[in-house]
Amino acid sequence: SDGISVGVLIKDFIKIYRSENLSPPRIQYKDFAWWQLHLKQIEKIARQKAFWLNQWLDEIPVLNLPIDFPRPSIQGFAGQTFSFELEAETCALLKSLAREQDVTLYMLLLCTYFTFLSKLAGQEDIVVGTPTAGRQHGDVENIIGMFVNTLALRNFPSRQKTFDYFLREVKIRSIEAFENQDYPFED
Repeated sequence: SDGISVGVLIKDFIKIYRSENLSPPRIQYKDFAWWQLHLKQIEKIARQKAFWLNQWLDEIPVLNLPIDFPRPSIQGFAGQTFSFELEAETCALLKSLAREQDVTLYMLLLCTYFTFLSKLAGQEDIVVGTPTAGRQHGDVENIIGMFVNTLALRNFPSRQKTFDYFLREVKIRSIEAFENQDYPFED
């Protein structure tokens, strides 16, 4: 399941604990799965497919980050997590900047991440994967199931662009990607 499903499950357990009645679901995950399978035949999905195919007309870039040891001959997926917290003052400044630029905090941080990766790798065509909740319809808000889809966001940071200009590009490309999030990543 996804994180939203865990929240739904917790809310249901709390209601049961309080001896409250649970409302029967209007739809089930199997209804969503059926809808998704049949959605492929609808014009909306055809437009979304065309959008994503257009994103990948050119060669797909590989991010060549500097490494401190040779890559193994067999690719592995082991990794690590680096956690940190920003100070409240820094968060307030970032939120203020996002409001000034008419972008979400996510878009501002994404733009910063693209810029960081570009400088680190020395590349100007970067792809970053981001998950979406996949719950665009209100009927699936309280359903337990795995609705998550991945969006491969492609942006082109370059030295010729100011940060403000690149931020506007990231905003536009992010909005376009999220508007086309129903097309399954694996397809």
